[in-house]
Amino acid sequence: QVQLVESGGGLVQPGGSLRLSCAASGSIFSIYGTGWYRQATGKQRELVAVITKGGFTDYGDSVKGRFTISRDNAKNTVYLQMNSLKPEDTAVYYCYSGGVWGQGTLVTVSS
Repeated sequence: QVQLVESGGGLVQPGGSLRLSCAASGSIFSIYGTGWYRQATGKQRELVAVITKGGFTDYGDSVKGRFTISRDNAKNTVYLQMNSLKPEDTAVYYCYSGGVWGQGTLVTVSS
């Protein structure tokens, strides 16, 4: 079974940037669309960004204009570039593709 591994989370100040990576153990991203989700403490998991296998992208309203999802098929990796981060972006970020979830990576936005 394909595995997804997220990385790139950490502590960042408000207004800062981070780039998350989701690496797959196989060529799953050329077959299925991929989504980045996040779950803050005490809240439901929400969709942040999605990229279809054809490259179409869409974003949650709260991150439009600040986050960018992209994909490198040769590296079997999907990225989430996060700019102008806010404290309310603090959450565990997960990627999902083809019925598989990654383990998540924690993003903390705080001064």
